[in-house]
Amino acid sequence: MQSPPYHPPVKRSVQIAGHKTSISLEPLFWEMLKDAASAADVPVNAIVAQIDAERIKSDTPPGLASAVRVWLVTKRFSARPTANDDNTEV
Repeated sequence: MQSPPYHPPVKRSVQIAGHKTSISLEPLFWEMLKDAASAADVPVNAIVAQIDAERIKSDTPPGLASAVRVWLVTKRFSARPTANDDNTEV
């Protein structure tokens, strides 16, 4: 049975470019991150390092946890078919 999506953030350690840091994410986002890493056949640390490298290029870089959440949601929505793809109206 899957736990409810409403749960406080959980802090976990990750390693980026040889440096340890911690990120607090809700369990739902940790699961999404693990799924993304599994789909790419890379460790979670590699996905987080990629997100970190992308976020620091921003004019106004968000915090790492926020960047991870945005990356995951953007990835999820970009993978979904649009209304035009299946000829149905939204």
